Amino acid sequence: MAWEIYLNKVLTESGLVLIHIIMMSCMNLKFLLCGIAIGLLTGSAWAVNYTPEQVNAHIYLKVPGNKAKQYPLILKRTQNDNAAYQLVASENIPLTISQKVKEANGRLHIDMCITALEDVYFNYGQNVSTGFRHDDCLFYMPGFWYRRNLRSPKSAPSFHTSDSWLVREDRLSTPLTGIYSEGTKRFMTVNRIDQFENDALTTHREGEVILSGKTSLGFTGFENRNGIATLSFGFPYQEAPKSYIRKLTLAPQVKAFQLLKKGETVLLNWTIYEDAAEDYSDFIRHTWEYCYDTYAPKPVDTPYSIADMKNTLSSFFVNSLVSKPELTYYSGVGLRTDDCKSNGEAEVGFVGRVLLNAFNAWEYGWESDRAELKENSLKVFDSYLKNGFTEAGFFKGFVNLDRNFEEPVHSIRRQSEGIYAMLHFLAYEKEQGRRHSEWEQRMKKMLDMFMQLQNQDGSFPRKFRDDFSIVDKSGGSTPSATLPLVMGYKYFKDKRYLDSAKKTADYLENELISKADYFSSTLDANCEDKEASLYAATATYYLALITKGEEHKHYADLTKKAAYFALSWYYLWDVPFAPGQMLGDIGLKTRGWGNVSVENNHIDVFIFEFASVLQWLSKEYKEPRFADFAEVISTSMRQLLPHDGHMCGIAKVGYYPEVVQHTNWDYGRNGKGYYNDIFAPGWTVASLWELLTPGRAEKMLVK
Repeated sequence: MAWEIYLNKVLTESGLVLIHIIMMSCMNLKFLLCGIAIGLLTGSAWAVNYTPEQVNAHIYLKVPGNKAKQYPLILKRTQNDNAAYQLVASENIPLTISQKVKEANGRLHIDMCITALEDVYFNYGQNVSTGFRHDDCLFYMPGFWYRRNLRSPKSAPSFHTSDSWLVREDRLSTPLTGIYSEGTKRFMTVNRIDQFENDALTTHREGEVILSGKTSLGFTGFENRNGIATLSFGFPYQEAPKSYIRKLTLAPQVKAFQLLKKGETVLLNWTIYEDAAEDYSDFIRHTWEYCYDTYAPKPVDTPYSIADMKNTLSSFFVNSLVSKPELTYYSGVGLRTDDCKSNGEAEVGFVGRVLLNAFNAWEYGWESDRAELKENSLKVFDSYLKNGFTEAGFFKGFVNLDRNFEEPVHSIRRQSEGIYAMLHFLAYEKEQGRRHSEWEQRMKKMLDMFMQLQNQDGSFPRKFRDDFSIVDKSGGSTPSATLPLVMGYKYFKDKRYLDSAKKTADYLENELISKADYFSSTLDANCEDKEASLYAATATYYLALITKGEEHKHYADLTKKAAYFALSWYYLWDVPFAPGQMLGDIGLKTRGWGNVSVENNHIDVFIFEFASVLQWLSKEYKEPRFADFAEVISTSMRQLLPHDGHMCGIAKVGYYPEVVQHTNWDYGRNGKGYYNDIFAPGWTVASLWELLTPGRAEKMLVK
């Protein structure tokens, strides 16, 4: 009997309610063990053990001009309903607060009602204990927080600053926080369910702020409470211990207060979900599928067909062309949104994508019979062939001709993206019966130099110089090199390039994918970022296309695993904007747009071939979510197309915006609901063009 009492206590405290019920209904050990085995075999989710002992709740009330006062709240079950609670303070407060808690399909639904007895400014918060040791846990806030954010610098949100964080919901691609226990291989999540229709302005961004109107935005996060990890959430928003307001700028915490007038009621809804996962990657997969099914994003109804988009975007190929004695290029870096005036900056890859834009313009010029596009493209290609290479034979990755500056440090990403573009051009031309031997020789030499740069573990250094000396040895950018290596193998029939590509996949599998640690692919940040997982998924997709049998299956499985991580950065819901914020006023729906990185907390249209990867995965694994969401992305990313009568805050037709500021973060200009004043349409146009030209890799590699 003592053993059974002890086991009962352990199981109850760990939240295994299902097993607990079985044990209490039959005090037979043999039956109990049988029940445990059945539960494990069926993979049924554990129900969340929601008791007053596990919940800590409070409310802050504020009188304008005075510091807010906190009132701890106690959950008391109502006499007539065991699932209903009144939340009461130790002294009278001008509010009634109640919760209805119900369990369905292994999920706990919390329906909350706050009613004002008199006019009052409030901020409500609560946390629920997971029962997990905080030190054993990894954390997840989609599109913003992965593991412990330890790849990020101290001046960005991370465990470097604190092991407890609360953030406003619009920072996140899904308004959710998840906690994964590596020791127990279990996880718990909390997510908010609402219409998310409203936001309100404030006069300042730190301390106690009073909202100018109604908001739909609450907060979510995790806290370390006496060594136990807790899910924390509430309404309206707050951020602690710091608020992240600008790149590498942590500001003091903020707590928002909304006015609730006498007789008014606020209804709030959260869902808590508990289940098991093999590892952190599997946890991300579980959670993304759950969130996708919960929020069920639909394609955005936009009037722009693919033909409309390409026709309008092609204006960029015409109006951005700059011809100088040193170089001819598309000016798409460091432009001002208010005039889009060309400058002397030319960048082969990354945010410039000069050569990819040249190929896109070339291909489209032939398709649409536009001589100007073809002529401009040839000018770019010929110019780069003559003046676009360093002494060693690498691309001049970035130059500023106005300042007579050439970037002395190469990045594997810029170089890879340049080769990628040119191999597409060469393959297209070969199909048309045309060859460019000088370009072929250049590309083959660059691929040979790539193999000199490659490390024994298959990785590539992130940054290096023309003499092959290493500046940044970190391998987060490695998958960008996989693509041109596979393409080079296909084009030149040189198996060395395929062997090199497979070595990159070994590194990706061992260091990024298996560890769920995607970092520093982008060149303007050093942190967890979307592009690392997106590139990893695309790289293994290329290898899956070029291989067969078990090898094909292996690369396909890696693609799927990395794809879930990449998907976690893309919004499944529509962030609300305040009246007067441009993006809200023109009706932007954020679903399908992707957060950028931990450092750069804005959304953009970085997608390139990833939609094609999702379409392929959908067919490969018979998983409709992938293809369906690819369509959401494709339709949603068309919304801000600048054209006559609908310029979307951009000065020139077709110059698609870049830094879309959708939360309380900015680059230093304009804030939520607007763009930064400096942008790079070179890459946005290139990304959308690839989104709207699906299946390029399959066309080239699968024959």
